[in-house]
Amino acid sequence: MAAPHRASAARPLPLLAPLVALLFLAAATTTATAAADGVPTAAGNGGMTHLHFYFHEIYTAGPNGTTAAVASPPAGAGGSSFGFGSVTVVDDMLREGADPASRLIGRAQGLTAAASLSEVAITTLLNFVFTDGPYNGSTLAMFGRALLGTVMERPIVGGTGAFRMARGYTHSRMVKSADPDNQLVLEYDAYVLH
Repeated sequence: MAAPHRASAARPLPLLAPLVALLFLAAATTTATAAADGVPTAAGNGGMTHLHFYFHEIYTAGPNGTTAAVASPPAGAGGSSFGFGSVTVVDDMLREGADPASRLIGRAQGLTAAASLSEVAITTLLNFVFTDGPYNGSTLAMFGRALLGTVMERPIVGGTGAFRMARGYTHSRMVKSADPDNQLVLEYDAYVLH
């Protein structure tokens, strides 16, 4: 009786070597392209970046305001500006410090929506657009739920420029409430893998 033919079981191994070599070549080409286009990369720090900045929002109609209500809460949804169903477009300032005169490093642009019937919970879709410093021209995209009055944790779901393929999270806390002068300041720590 003849032994079973095993040549077909050994064949995938020789095909695996060229495939692995091709994957390494593709990875090297991608890394070289990213470094050659002049965009800072995370190779020097293992791909983790910690950013610390302050978010400044002004609830004033007119040229200094940074928010615009585009949908009011339906009747019976509560009388506050955070009533369920309210939607706001924002173009807020990102600064180095809590002081409104501190250096402007970018903008937070996007949408917020009051999305809870039972608590002050805001769904936020924001792009952090960096306009100064080492990340000038880069963005981070954040999407998540914020419970006002607590340390708010929200995910980073993407980015551009130095933050291509970004993922991570932010922690923010209120430094200054909107009363009495209609200015809200949040302190942000962003932890970004890219």
